[in-house]
Amino acid sequence: MLDSEKPTLMIIDGHSLAYRAFHALPVDSFQTRDGQHTNAIHGFISMLLSLLRNEKPTHIAVAFDISRFSFRTREYPDYKGTRASTPSEFIGQVPLLQDALAAMNITTLTKEDFEADDILATLSVRGTNEGYHVLVVSGDRDTIQLVNENVTLLYPASQGVSALTRYDPERVMEKYGIRPAQYPDVAALVGETSDNLIGISKVGEKTAVKWLGLYGSLDGILEHADEITGVVGNNLREQKENAIRNRRLNRLVTDLDLPVQITDLARGAINEPAVRDVFGRLEFKTLLDRVIKLEGGAAGVDGDAAAAPSPAVEAVPAPSAPTAQDLLDEELGAWISRAVAGSPVGIGLCVEVQDGKAIGFGLAGPTETVNLPWQPGRTDYLPLEEWLASDSPKIMHDAKHQIKALRRSNLAFTGLATDTLVAGWLLRPGGPDKTLTDLVTRYLDETLPVHDPNQLVPDEDEAGGVPMQAWYTYRLAQVLAAQLDAGSRRVLTGIEMPTLIALVDMELAGVAVSHDELAALSAQLGERSAALAAGAYAEIGREVNLGSPKQLQEVLFEQLGMPKTRANKTGYSTDAGALADLQASNPHPFLDLLLQHRDATKLRQIVETLDKAIDGTGRIHTNYVQIGTATGRISSTDPNLQNIPVRTEEGRRIRAAFHAGPGSECLLTADYSQIEMRIMAHLSADAGLIEAFNAGEDLHRFVGASVFGVAPADVTPEMRSKVKAMSYGLAYGLSAFGLSRQLRIDTKEAKQLIGDYFARFGAVRDYLRHVVEQAKLDGYTATIFGRRRPFPELHSANRVLRENAERAALNAPIQGSAADIMKIAMNGIADDLAEGALESRMMLQVHDELIFEVAPGEWDALRAVVTHRMERAADLLVPLEVQVGRGANWDAAAH
Repeated sequence: MLDSEKPTLMIIDGHSLAYRAFHALPVDSFQTRDGQHTNAIHGFISMLLSLLRNEKPTHIAVAFDISRFSFRTREYPDYKGTRASTPSEFIGQVPLLQDALAAMNITTLTKEDFEADDILATLSVRGTNEGYHVLVVSGDRDTIQLVNENVTLLYPASQGVSALTRYDPERVMEKYGIRPAQYPDVAALVGETSDNLIGISKVGEKTAVKWLGLYGSLDGILEHADEITGVVGNNLREQKENAIRNRRLNRLVTDLDLPVQITDLARGAINEPAVRDVFGRLEFKTLLDRVIKLEGGAAGVDGDAAAAPSPAVEAVPAPSAPTAQDLLDEELGAWISRAVAGSPVGIGLCVEVQDGKAIGFGLAGPTETVNLPWQPGRTDYLPLEEWLASDSPKIMHDAKHQIKALRRSNLAFTGLATDTLVAGWLLRPGGPDKTLTDLVTRYLDETLPVHDPNQLVPDEDEAGGVPMQAWYTYRLAQVLAAQLDAGSRRVLTGIEMPTLIALVDMELAGVAVSHDELAALSAQLGERSAALAAGAYAEIGREVNLGSPKQLQEVLFEQLGMPKTRANKTGYSTDAGALADLQASNPHPFLDLLLQHRDATKLRQIVETLDKAIDGTGRIHTNYVQIGTATGRISSTDPNLQNIPVRTEEGRRIRAAFHAGPGSECLLTADYSQIEMRIMAHLSADAGLIEAFNAGEDLHRFVGASVFGVAPADVTPEMRSKVKAMSYGLAYGLSAFGLSRQLRIDTKEAKQLIGDYFARFGAVRDYLRHVVEQAKLDGYTATIFGRRRPFPELHSANRVLRENAERAALNAPIQGSAADIMKIAMNGIADDLAEGALESRMMLQVHDELIFEVAPGEWDALRAVVTHRMERAADLLVPLEVQVGRGANWDAAAH
């Protein structure tokens, strides 16, 4: 029989490949609604489908280990003893993977007291003897010994399971300089770290291969051990039992009694109902589609008819990006007119790194793409410029970055229909999918080709460049839209897309900041930090590194004999929280100086970061991260303008460095008052809270009067502080223990406070109970406006994960609604500024506060716009109150 006529037996090491898939795919990105992790299963099935398509095996089996214990551990208890414990997220995935394989009519095998490698070795020998070409798929190097003229090893790359290296005898010789059968002898001499097999000291792979070249085998090497000189020869003679033991353990068993014959492993038709059931439970929609495609023509294959590859393994390949067209003038205009008729167009933009301007465009419809290298001022691109400025719907990925590039290139842009980055985030707000590649992999189950990142412009024949990216973006948008529920689609189009445009304007505008004031403050903080350090050194009689946890542990717990804080990997915690607790319970001058030094150092770092970010025009342009939080709140980076302290003198001095820019009259600040508590009142419909807000009372004084049973006028500052901490803390799942630590009161008193609070505001208690229970039923929480946040961990078997999810679910509707309200207000303000042709600009968004640069003569108009839009951003059971301030700088404008 010719080799081309031989049937192909594929045997797979299930545990090895599943474990590699587990580490190759982000664990948090693959979870079912009930919290079951599925990344190992998804990666394994994806790899399997590729193998079936590419290798077309006629027979197949997957072998699994039953446990870590086998005849090898009985002989050598330390065998594989250094391997880390199995991750909790991996546990439970193998049985589900076996269910999926059974539904696909693929045999799985285990053998008590033996490893999966032994099953592979036995099937390999049987297959060869019965006239099969054998493919072994394993990430265990012990299987190299199985390779011969009829057996090929497919070994996964270190980064995962998507790339497989083929090892035939020639490749093994090229890689290791030995025959496959000699590999276990090399491993016996060198040792196997992964199996905890200790080899001969100072004997590396090169030495072992050289010895094998001289003496042929391990037995031959040991017979001539006396001829080997030097340290390694002496080590070999003294430690030869290590090598003998290792060779005995790494020799795979080839004669196991298995419950199947090779003919029983023939590929047959999948069990479609079972596949749909298993994959439905795993929530593998795209993988399900791919597996179902294997069904076409998949009749059972018996052993006698197994010479030809089974048609059951043919999968429909993923579509390829259309070849990009180069169009100009009328042709370009005609293409745009045809493409936009009734549907959006995908856009990919190539941006020059140095100046952030557009240097190339890719456009894509359902079946066509266009490539346009950009050169400003060319009349043949006029149709493109007109279309960009039109309301025709457009689809982008990471649109904020691209629209900023268009603005820098003096190209008008409107008509953004969707941003796939934002849409993907709305589907999985806590997920790590942040790139087009991530989303294409997850939702299209395809691999996005990428060009060389060192090239500014991709080669024309290299992966399609920006036209290809535009085409994938176009396709991805359709899939994401279908998966978003109606509420999330309203949030996407009605809140997030307008917010994206507002953030573009804010980032490009930036904010004026004084270098001189920041430099002076930095110098003063440096002097203060040095003085505090000197004082701390004087208290202990020596200098230490105040930033070194190890040295601080020695000072605090050994030299000063202070009580130990909570244990961590390096000893005992010296973080800010632990030291603050220690100072409260065991005050010491050194601790006080250390904490002050930390504060001064942290503030100086903030100041220096801000100072470095000032550009040549005297302004800072932060980057607003629209998708940076699971709740929907906007965050700020490069630099972070949301971490500047507001209650300290130094924090206020930092804010005082933020000025109204040249040509501006002043700054206007507008801040929501107690927005989260107002949302709590609305969602809980608690009569007491609603009464307080509608009456315009001081909320915490009103609540304090009710909780402590005194008149509002008799509520002391201490009472008010306790009530304020409790009111906000309960919405974040704060326990009695947490409240006691925060207020530094007895836990019994904290429990009494919470009990008294809920006794008087029972609707709040009922709401907080209900929101978590409802999230467990629905699998998600929702804001007032329909923004969803999934919580699969609510059903996790891991108690820590489950309790963390419960606390997050408690507050998600409140925080998320506050984020939505702020965005709605920002969008309305931006619209009114444009419609009224006002020159004042919205510059900063910091939590619940907006900061504006007021153009001369526009104070009254701007204040009216801002207060109107912020107060009417949501229709709640209580009024939204906005506090407005005016000043020459951010601190002076505080209210």
